[in-house]
Amino acid sequence: MGYQLAANLTLVFHLLFIAFVLFGGLLCLHHIRWIWLHLPSMIWGVGVEWMGWICPLTPLENHFRQLASGQGYQEGFVEHYLVPLIYPDKLTVSLQWFLGGLLLTVNIFVYLYLLQKRRKHQGEVDG
Repeated sequence: MGYQLAANLTLVFHLLFIAFVLFGGLLCLHHIRWIWLHLPSMIWGVGVEWMGWICPLTPLENHFRQLASGQGYQEGFVEHYLVPLIYPDKLTVSLQWFLGGLLLTVNIFVYLYLLQKRRKHQGEVDG
């Protein structure tokens, strides 16, 4: 049961990391300090999509699942709902390039907005 739990927690963390990569730029709108955590995460996410890398969380989860080897339930909430979100069946190289580009584009707009907002604020302070 412990390895199954470790596998499920790794999968949930993986999903949360993916959500942070996708939407973490919005946290920067709330507080600019998030950029120091989000920017490298976003670069990693684009690299994973464009370079075909494997996130280290994937083999870690698989390792825990192999150690669990049948312990616990066959299929539960995590396997049924979260696994298809993180590991879609129809993920092609073209789709990976599109997703990486979309990720980059959305976050570039967020960061440009932050830059503009910061410049405007500095102009008000200076003027």
